[in-house]
Amino acid sequence: MRFQILHESAGRVRLKAMQYSMSMEQADLLEAWVLALPGVDQVTVHERLGSLIVLFHGDRKDLYAQLSCFTYEKAEKEAYVLSANSRRINREYKEKMVFQVLWHYAKSLFLPAPVLQVINIVSSIPLLWHAVKTLAHGKLNVEVLDGVAIGASLLTGDYSTAGSVRFLLRLGDTLDAWTHKKSVDDLAKNMSLNVDQVWQLLEDGQEVLVPLAQIRTGDKIIVHTGHVLPLDGILDHGDVMVNQASLTGESVPVAKHAGASVYAGSVVEEGNCVVCVTHTAGENRYDRIVRMIEESERLKSGTEKRAYSLADKLVPWCLAGSALTWLLTRNISRAVSVLMVDFSCALKLSMPLSVLSAMREAGKHRTTVKGGKYMEILSKADTVIFDKTGTLTNACPEVCDVVAFHGLDQKEMLRIAACLEEHFPHSVANAVVRAAREQGLNHQELHSEVEYVVAHGIASRIGEERAVIGSRHFIFEDEAVKVLPEDRPMLDALAPDRSWLYLAIGGVLSAAIGIYDPLRPEAKEMVDLLHETGIRHIVMLTGDNRNTAAVIAESLGIDDFRAEVLPEDKAEYIRTMQEQGQSIIMIGDGINDAPALSLADVGIAIGSGAGVAREVADITIAAEDLRELVLLRELSQKLMGRIDRNYRFVMGFNGALIALGAFGLIPPATSALLHNGSTILLSMDCLTPLLPEIKRS
Repeated sequence: MRFQILHESAGRVRLKAMQYSMSMEQADLLEAWVLALPGVDQVTVHERLGSLIVLFHGDRKDLYAQLSCFTYEKAEKEAYVLSANSRRINREYKEKMVFQVLWHYAKSLFLPAPVLQVINIVSSIPLLWHAVKTLAHGKLNVEVLDGVAIGASLLTGDYSTAGSVRFLLRLGDTLDAWTHKKSVDDLAKNMSLNVDQVWQLLEDGQEVLVPLAQIRTGDKIIVHTGHVLPLDGILDHGDVMVNQASLTGESVPVAKHAGASVYAGSVVEEGNCVVCVTHTAGENRYDRIVRMIEESERLKSGTEKRAYSLADKLVPWCLAGSALTWLLTRNISRAVSVLMVDFSCALKLSMPLSVLSAMREAGKHRTTVKGGKYMEILSKADTVIFDKTGTLTNACPEVCDVVAFHGLDQKEMLRIAACLEEHFPHSVANAVVRAAREQGLNHQELHSEVEYVVAHGIASRIGEERAVIGSRHFIFEDEAVKVLPEDRPMLDALAPDRSWLYLAIGGVLSAAIGIYDPLRPEAKEMVDLLHETGIRHIVMLTGDNRNTAAVIAESLGIDDFRAEVLPEDKAEYIRTMQEQGQSIIMIGDGINDAPALSLADVGIAIGSGAGVAREVADITIAAEDLRELVLLRELSQKLMGRIDRNYRFVMGFNGALIALGAFGLIPPATSALLHNGSTILLSMDCLTPLLPEIKRS
């Protein structure tokens, strides 16, 4: 397809697709395809204008060359579109709001008064009937308050006020529904699996890595330990333990055997399996996420719940105030003015909109927050605990040395190590595989099925011999591997300032692989900034040796550290800190971090980490920059500040309106206009960014 360049600037370009018209489906397909291009950071497609805005880094010419290859047929094979709901939601509610405003003012300007009165009476009947039914069920809420206010206006002949109140209520309901649906849709997309490639099992038994969009119903895909199931399907063969917490809420993994149904979004914690795909579209997963967001109480923070409770408790007081005003003044107009104001509408609308808007703002930084309560906890937490490998250190550790024992070949040892490590989503395993690839070592499958021992290592068989690779504890204590006498001096001479993987074949130490794990360049700044935001205690927990851990903790300014810890040790440390009254944030990326992530008050997973970690965590951040943690902390604190300000404004402003109405200083129509207008303006303010533009760039 050809594109016309409309505007260019540094890192940004606006283009127009050279086609007559663009459907919403085509727009979603184009957006998904362009967003997947290397160097592209953000894409916005306007289907009515047929244009797209691309934010990117890198060479502009490369971007144009890739765009020139675009076709919708190609995109259907390569791009993965989760849902087209967002465009439909925006178009539907924009048109609905425009129609409501135009109809309200058009009928006021062009229809005669008698006709307008009839329309106001007829249109008010559903609201009045709903209020009666609500009251009949023993409920006294804002619907009853609205019904009484409209009914009182009609009884006093103030048809204009009744119509204005009804219009503002409908406009507020439309805005509320639009914002809620759009926020839920955005969150659902942020919580999508972000899996673009899978291992497919061909009929000849060969395994190939293919784009997810190419998988069709009936295809067989391979899912290894620690990986997320990308699609729904039936377990073809393999016995696995599956973590379904994100879908079912089950706290423990579930055993799955051949013939069992498995679902996208669950994680294989133990074992490997082959799945026969039953659904290829993303809608099944998307719909479950939407239902989870809409129904789960996890979306509501404690502040939201308190606001909801207070709003319901204030309704009887509003009714009592109106009745008291009438008894004291015998002026129905003053009583109706009090009825026109209720605290429930503003409180119930502004609080959740603030939270959803903040969660959506976090999503723009590729940070997924699974519930409002986690942002509230994050704003008040005083202790942060970090895993080391892949979290504080660089996400891509490197192999710096390979030591082969008793005359074995270094390259052969690295090849075997890569063969064992290639199936497991850990940064150290990736480093071994990458080192073998850079040396041109072909590491086709030489072993039988592998067994992953969490936080320890990997065990398998090569021919008739048992092969194991992992930590010193795993190799020498759990596996009781022998060291030949002639190899002891070489083992003792291994540098203590780096991490070592040990490979043993047939129960004898065969090789040691040195891993250099450089610190993230922003880690020191991130630790300092966290301290500035009020975090009092920063701790590092790592399974690495004490010497390495001590050097890292000192260089980063970390308050405390624990070295050579197991997953259960991390969880126990967090439990102990919580018993001491501390609110814990845990950040990790590996399978071994999952117990600690789930136990912490807020668990934060690194986006490039293991699927288990991402699924059990409450928040997932992008892997590129740890300073996103500081941004998330500031965003949470500003959210709570906004909620507090909104609460004070609602109570103060609406309280003043009630007083003005009771003393007859403003008529009912003005009271309704000011109340509903302030609610809408407050809700619109809740949708504005919390962080300044410089921090969101």
